[in-house]
Amino acid sequence: MPKIRICAGVFVAGLLALSQPSAAHHSFAMFDQTQTSELKGVTVTQFQWVNPHVYVVIKDDESSYTLECGSPSNMLKTGWKFNSLKPGDKINVLFFPLRNGKTGGALKIATLPDGKKLDAW
Repeated sequence: MPKIRICAGVFVAGLLALSQPSAAHHSFAMFDQTQTSELKGVTVTQFQWVNPHVYVVIKDDESSYTLECGSPSNMLKTGWKFNSLKPGDKINVLFFPLRNGKTGGALKIATLPDGKKLDAW
């Protein structure tokens, strides 16, 4: 009888574990990580320090780009802070472009106004 209770308990625990919602995370397949694009002297229009990913919105003479970054906790480890960028800052960016050819991508490295380079992953 104790073996049956143990097996039933393990079975119920397994069912409960499987029924819990899993933590979802999107793929980075939308970014072409075999290529990089570089923009110099672009203007920061927004810096969104939010979970699950930080976003930098920049503008050049022709277009606006939304660049996805790592999580705030990972970016802290590479030297970023919630106030590393502010609207109006002129920066250089190296990023993985979107596969669909639209403006935007995944930020790889940002060169800040003071010349400091920060890795976004």
